Amino acid sequence: MSESTDPASPAGRIAAGYAFTGPALELGALLWDGTCLPDRQIRIPLPMLNRHGLVAGATGTGKTKTLQLIAEQLSAAGVPVFLADIKGDVSGIAAPGTPNEKVAERAKEVAQPWEGAGFPSEFYSLGGIGPGIPLRATVTSFGPVLMSKVLQLNQTQEQSLGLIFHYADTKGLELIDLKDLRAVVAFLVSDRGKAELKGIGGLSTVTAGVILRALTAFEQQGAAEFFGEPEFDTGEFLRTAADGRGVVSVLELPAVQEKPQLFSTFLMWLLADLYTDLPEVGDLEKPKLVFFFDEAHLLFNGASKAFLESITQTVRLIRSKGVGVFFVTQTPKDVPSDVLAQLGNRVQHALRAFTPDDAKALKATVKTFPNSAYDLEELLTGLGTGEAVITVLSEKGAPTPVAATRLRAPQSLMGPMGPAALDAAVKSSLLYSRYAQAVDRESAYEKISAEQAAAEAEAEAAAARAAAEKQAGERAKETAKAERGAPKPEPSLAQQVVGSGLFRSLARSVGTQLGREISRSVFGTAKRRR
Repeated sequence: MSESTDPASPAGRIAAGYAFTGPALELGALLWDGTCLPDRQIRIPLPMLNRHGLVAGATGTGKTKTLQLIAEQLSAAGVPVFLADIKGDVSGIAAPGTPNEKVAERAKEVAQPWEGAGFPSEFYSLGGIGPGIPLRATVTSFGPVLMSKVLQLNQTQEQSLGLIFHYADTKGLELIDLKDLRAVVAFLVSDRGKAELKGIGGLSTVTAGVILRALTAFEQQGAAEFFGEPEFDTGEFLRTAADGRGVVSVLELPAVQEKPQLFSTFLMWLLADLYTDLPEVGDLEKPKLVFFFDEAHLLFNGASKAFLESITQTVRLIRSKGVGVFFVTQTPKDVPSDVLAQLGNRVQHALRAFTPDDAKALKATVKTFPNSAYDLEELLTGLGTGEAVITVLSEKGAPTPVAATRLRAPQSLMGPMGPAALDAAVKSSLLYSRYAQAVDRESAYEKISAEQAAAEAEAEAAAARAAAEKQAGERAKETAKAERGAPKPEPSLAQQVVGSGLFRSLARSVGTQLGREISRSVFGTAKRRR
């Protein structure tokens, strides 16, 4: 009995671990002792795709094609997929593959009924940089932990940024774009704003300066485009096409690939937003979404403790919401152990051992696999392009035997779409009109600017009133002073006569006589006779 048919042989026992009864994705054929066994198929149970996974391997070993292969089959099974296209060569998933001798040879080796096929796809870009429907987030939804990661803040600065977000939230100051955040930071260290945070610790001028400088550097990288409205609804990733196939959402990142921390952190925002919005559903017959997180090592480089805790919690809990996450990186050691422990499905491409560090990484990778009938150190350095070591979770949730596998060829185009075809696909999407045009409504920047302008106007008016009052007082003083110092005018002749003593004496005498005459006339008394 041959190795390929003997169920008691090592190859037979390995293959038996992949003989699932339910729906499964076909990955390829078993490799044993240097021979490809097309009747021994290696598969992943569809319900186990929400138990997360890892696709790892050195550059050029076929990781991208593995993503494409898995994404195609998920789409065909009605499961939406999210892919980050770092190099721009995954867009071909929307177009049928081109038959050639290489593809035909691979299909024959692994007993694959290959036929070219394209899959329903949507193409996105970060903030509209590059081709794709713009994906934007508000600063508030991005949050202080993720923002601290992209701004490369230390723990103390991260805590201060959290305080700033808290203040903005309690005061109804919406943080939509980066100028909103800048305005709130600047206000809190101004003379008017310093008192606002005194009760809860305050914000030092030094820390505020660090944050403002980091924001300036961030904006100079073009990051201002990524924050704003309309904010993308991550529920759009859960759509299926009219024919029931899952939509493949491809985030085009070549235009920002020189900003790895930015796009890796933005991918984490997408995942965290999904986690927040989706309800608990437990184990499903198939996932709601499978999310491929390419260049995952960039996400963890220099990450703070709070950031790592956030990722670990998200990965641990999002499974029960029907979302599977596959991290794609070079070696398992790129992923923190707490996260790695959550990844039940493993596709490990070839590793290189050219340096002592490479050899150390190889040994560490071998230790992450279950006991195996293979010499994994030797096997992992000898795998060819499009070959991998695989272990997944069975339908019962137990790890399957380690299986060296020659992988199937993707059915879609293994390369990028042409620019014209990609642009047409983007602009024909129903989502393009919804998200293409940025909107800048009133938020923290406008509110603080208006309050500052009003305060300045009031201060100017008060100053003007004070100046006017001072000027009026000075004029009154000058008038009084002038009046006191002016010479008295000479009296007229009439005034001199009237004011003389003789005139006054005569007036009294006449007045007395006249008074008597009037009194007599009034009271009826007779005039005295002489």
